[in-house]
Amino acid sequence: MSGRWCAAAAVAAIALALSACGGETPTSATTSTKRLEVVSWWTSGSEAAALRVLFATFRRSNPGVRAINAAVPGGAGSNAIVELAKRLQHHDPPDVWQTFAGTSVQAYASGGVVRSVGSIFAREGLRARMNPTILKALMHDGRPFGVPTGAHRSNVLFFNKKVLEHAGVRPPSSGYALAAFLADLEKVEASGGTPLCLGGRDPFTKVELFENTLLSVIGTRGWKDMVNGNLDWRSGRVRTALERFGAMLDYADPNASRLTWDQATRKLAAGGCAFESMNDSAFGELVADGAHEGEDFGAIPFPGTDDSFLAVVDVFVAATKAKDAKNALAFLSGIEKPATQLAFSRAKGSIPVVRDVNVSSLPAYQRQSSKAFWTLPVLLSIAHGEALSPQFEEGLYNAVSKYVRTRSPNAFADDLETAVYNAHIPQP
Repeated sequence: MSGRWCAAAAVAAIALALSACGGETPTSATTSTKRLEVVSWWTSGSEAAALRVLFATFRRSNPGVRAINAAVPGGAGSNAIVELAKRLQHHDPPDVWQTFAGTSVQAYASGGVVRSVGSIFAREGLRARMNPTILKALMHDGRPFGVPTGAHRSNVLFFNKKVLEHAGVRPPSSGYALAAFLADLEKVEASGGTPLCLGGRDPFTKVELFENTLLSVIGTRGWKDMVNGNLDWRSGRVRTALERFGAMLDYADPNASRLTWDQATRKLAAGGCAFESMNDSAFGELVADGAHEGEDFGAIPFPGTDDSFLAVVDVFVAATKAKDAKNALAFLSGIEKPATQLAFSRAKGSIPVVRDVNVSSLPAYQRQSSKAFWTLPVLLSIAHGEALSPQFEEGLYNAVSKYVRTRSPNAFADDLETAVYNAHIPQP
């Protein structure tokens, strides 16, 4: 295993091991060493800028504390999560670290390695201010265990306007169908362009492309059925999604395996390809690369998914055994301040998950994304370990990888059925 596969397995293993040991005894929240260590995986241009917003907020209120940015490169936390698991096994956690909402944060909570942030939620009134789907995704045994930085929409299709114009392709708009997308990919290829950018060095990019394709076929209701264990992985709907996924891969950049997600996005910005299916971290990165929304690039919901918001929600948690628990909680308590949320979103390309942030000063794409977030059904990603268990996530990555190699729907279904069994999800 490597990359995100190993990360998912690491989360599952550490949660099980620590649960068996009865978890951790919290250190006092008044413990102070004038130091704070924060582990994340935010190292690209837009990510680093957004992370600096959080550190600046903390430092303004805690000027005597040495705040250490211990970011570990690797898309979607593929390396950071593995390193974190090793540190947890050696009882040497950082004070604060990044994870995802849903089953990822809940796995840490059930293992007893992160502390409840109920005091922060009470002080900031977050239960009333936060999107209810995201609030529920932070809860374990009735208490919240992490503070979200914002929501990314995962079911997004970005496109380079000049490349499409050269290929004689009209820029897509809402209601764009998957059949039309495939036809446009063919037109771009015929024009001599690269149809689809893909950061293949980061395995999550292929899994995101698959889950967007799956959502386009099964819809919001089917997604909820899947989360509840009621999706037959050998069904005609899944087979259709796999066939379309495979067809898109046939148009992917031949150099995809050598590119990280942000390098692929930079290639889109530079006109090196026509389309990219990517969560809207890509929006922040496109802007950081100097591309202009509406002039150089555009973005729409992934074909067939206009009526849902597939969310990727980054969350920071505080270690139960934080060396400096007081500063850890102080770092988390500053994240949901409206001014911090707005500055962070502007850099990251995400949107606030609390209601009282005025997003009118954000770019048009983010304003549209915020409207969708508060009006459409919000679904949690499987590619980022939110909707289903780490064991299932690991199985999904294995299944997608196997399908990319073999194009065998049966082999894909074999891996997913094994993942369902290992994750103890009821089968249809």
